[in-house]
Amino acid sequence: MAIEIGLKDTAREQSVEALKRVLGETYALYSKTHGYHWNVTGPNFQALHTMFMEQYTDLWNALDDLAERIRALGYFAPASSSEILEFATIAADNSVPDATTMVANLANGHEILARALRDGIQVTETAGDDVTVDLFTQRAAIADKTAWMLRASL
Repeated sequence: MAIEIGLKDTAREQSVEALKRVLGETYALYSKTHGYHWNVTGPNFQALHTMFMEQYTDLWNALDDLAERIRALGYFAPASSSEILEFATIAADNSVPDATTMVANLANGHEILARALRDGIQVTETAGDDVTVDLFTQRAAIADKTAWMLRASL
């Protein structure tokens, strides 16, 4: 069945490409944050363990919103970890850094995500996709605030 939501096929495709990038960055950051939650140690263990849990829970919920927006635009969302991560630039951390490095790495990750969201806002504004603009704007506010809170913890 044809999709008649007021967006041309090219506009929907542009939005989906921006969504895939944000989905990839969000997934990479979710994975890193969850791993740090499991492995953080040190005198700030409890505070960081709790903060990381709040952050990865938010990122997990965002993944669903992003994937469902891709589906609403008529495309299939990337489904495997490897397919999702094709769009990410946030590097996996295959080690267990100290708590301070974890916090710095996550602050950097949220800044990368915020930049991807702002790029996505420009693309989706041009495409006339106000719904995705709104989603990206909300997520950018969260990324900015989370990056600030992490930087303030250093």
